[in-house]
Amino acid sequence: MPKNNTQGLNGAVGKLPEMLTASRFYLELKLDDSEEPVDGIFLECKGFKRSQEVVEFSEVTPQQWGSKPAKVGRIVRTKIPGHAKTENIVLRRGMTNSLTLWKWFNAVEEGNWGQQLRDGSLVIYDQAGNEQARFEFRGAWPTRYSAMDVSANSSEIEIEELELAVEILRRTQ
Repeated sequence: MPKNNTQGLNGAVGKLPEMLTASRFYLELKLDDSEEPVDGIFLECKGFKRSQEVVEFSEVTPQQWGSKPAKVGRIVRTKIPGHAKTENIVLRRGMTNSLTLWKWFNAVEEGNWGQQLRDGSLVIYDQAGNEQARFEFRGAWPTRYSAMDVSANSSEIEIEELELAVEILRRTQ
């Protein structure tokens, strides 16, 4: 039997899902007016998080046993889903001589953020290089740009970081 197959309780043979490694990904941004063939290959992505608020409400219900009238009430708490929230995404990469990300940040800073909303996706690959998971985001705009401190004694790669506010984050196939 192949090592990636398993036999279930009912005797059926199925393929186990592959564990994906976090080190094999490619982040793609679609930026209008880009002068570069590739806008960004990123070393690190943080903040691919989406959460659902919990709204809790309480009501008092009569506490009645059989046919006797209630003299006291009972508090019943109910939890329901509230607003969905997407966290900001933080992208880190080795700095290049491209000004595309800086120009994008600067355009938002100058008050043109409505025209600067962008979409993108984070793709995670398996060990064979096949796409296994895709997270798409919509309506992103840069909220923060930073570059690593520099030192004449260092031989490290200069890192730039861009934080994006994101309206929608979805996992797709």
